[in-house]
Amino acid sequence: MSSVINQAIGLAAGLNENQWSQINQATASLNPQQLTWLSGYLAGLAQTGQPAALPQIDNGPAKSLTILYGSQTGNAKSVAQEYKAKLDALNVPSKISSMADYKQKQLKTESHVVVIVSTHGEGEAPDDAVALHSFLGGKKAPKLNDLNFAVLGLGDTSYEFFCQTAKDFDKRLQDLGATRITDRVDCDVDYDADVTAWFETVTHQVKDQLGAKSSQSAASSLNLGAGSVAATQYTKKAPYTATLLESQKITGRDSVKDIRHIEISLEDSGIQYRPGDALGVWFKNDASLVGELITVLGLENDAPVNWSNDNYSFNDVLVNKLELTLSYPTFVSKYAEYANHVELNALLDDKSVLREYLAQRQIIDIVRQFPAKVTAQEFVDTLRGMTPRLYSIASSQAEVEDEVHLTVALVEYDAHGHVHQGGASSFLSTRLDEGGEVNVFVETNDNFRLPDDGNVPVIMIGPGTGIAPFRAFMQQREAEEASGENWLFFGNPNYTQDFLYQTEWQRFVKDGVVNKVSLAFSRDQEEKVYVQHRMLEQGEELYRWLEQGAHLYVCGDANHMAKDVQDALVQIVIEHGAKSEEQAEQYVSDLRRAKRYQKDVY
Repeated sequence: MSSVINQAIGLAAGLNENQWSQINQATASLNPQQLTWLSGYLAGLAQTGQPAALPQIDNGPAKSLTILYGSQTGNAKSVAQEYKAKLDALNVPSKISSMADYKQKQLKTESHVVVIVSTHGEGEAPDDAVALHSFLGGKKAPKLNDLNFAVLGLGDTSYEFFCQTAKDFDKRLQDLGATRITDRVDCDVDYDADVTAWFETVTHQVKDQLGAKSSQSAASSLNLGAGSVAATQYTKKAPYTATLLESQKITGRDSVKDIRHIEISLEDSGIQYRPGDALGVWFKNDASLVGELITVLGLENDAPVNWSNDNYSFNDVLVNKLELTLSYPTFVSKYAEYANHVELNALLDDKSVLREYLAQRQIIDIVRQFPAKVTAQEFVDTLRGMTPRLYSIASSQAEVEDEVHLTVALVEYDAHGHVHQGGASSFLSTRLDEGGEVNVFVETNDNFRLPDDGNVPVIMIGPGTGIAPFRAFMQQREAEEASGENWLFFGNPNYTQDFLYQTEWQRFVKDGVVNKVSLAFSRDQEEKVYVQHRMLEQGEELYRWLEQGAHLYVCGDANHMAKDVQDALVQIVIEHGAKSEEQAEQYVSDLRRAKRYQKDVY
């Protein structure tokens, strides 16, 4: 009887008999709970006039592109963040992670991964990539037959192990069965064009496979990425125009070194930095050097040239845009086509000989030795763009507020009958007047950080200008009234000439901020003494500090000092930890993975 009444009501509401029959068929198998839900759905439909979207069926985890970066100074991280922002703008689903934070076993569940990684030291992985690099090369690495991958390397062709870490990742992923999305690209220091082309190639290959997110999801990801990408409005590509406050020589009159304490104003910039970060400095080439180079080439100052799609005079582009004080293999290979000299061509056949040759020469030395007939534009095309120099920041904003301090060694030497100077160091030390403008940006370095816990002891090893970040560390720990003990190892040629920031370190000791200072002045006695010797002399106590949880930091020369310190550290663990050489090396490696052994070397 009720069905007859309901049908009558339905017909009165405008339903025809066919529609009524379809409703009955559709609802015949529904239980009371389902009918209740359907009544609410139909009521909502009556109000909106739009059918609701069907609930999505979960067919397993959605595919996305995972961006993994390994970065020592911040370049690889910045490139990875830039790519993440581009993918978000295109609604391509993606995730981004430092290799240090990535769960290694998750790799076997990924469908698409890109690796963006720099190379550190002599072909070593950067600190945040060490664990993943080791895992992929070890026995526990999984088969990755379902993974698609691409690798981008950042490096410098001037170094022997150019982009070695990227090459390692590329080979190991292939050996584990993964499939390349595209060939690996190894970028030199002037990498913008190569990076952009790589972005486009990878994105073209994966966007259809991954599909697009909804606009809401894409916007959410873009907002998440923006916080990390735009931590400051001033970047390498958009630096802040700061003011030089002071450039003061802090080595003695008779010192073999000219080291400057540099103070720069960041007033009204809003720039924030942390101890351990670096300051990127854009500089101008010496006008006299540029003038001499143009004369040697037999060209005119005002010859029109194009660089990076902008027009300049020859003089202006050499002063402001191009790398002249560092020489590099790509210049030789391009310039040799114009010089057509047997000796220069022969250098290109032996990479090790070429690197040794370039280490002792600037661009002008090569042009003097091998004259060539070139136009201004042809010569510009042989050069690479200027890259900013990174200096470890020597101050804490807890102490200096809207200033930033640097410790800069003036590079100056005689070679091939001429005086040579470094580009940025001479700009900051001798060519930029106080009150002059300098373009700067902060390069964050999360691989060189004080412990979060102020009670943790700290060991600092920083000869020469390597002392810079430790001045910042101690200013910060003093401001925070951190209770952890602090031990400094410092070395330089002479005590009376080269004890950098001597009065400040004496005050730190007097006030109880620094508990122990071990000094190594190499030329104050007949037998040369360096920081690694002081470490070995006090190895028992140093090992005890490590066993008590101390964090150890090394800053300075990568080629010799850092290696010697590493060897000394292993020897200390062998002797005072009663371990074999293999166990000691593993102990040191474990310190590094735990971020208790951090290096800022150059």
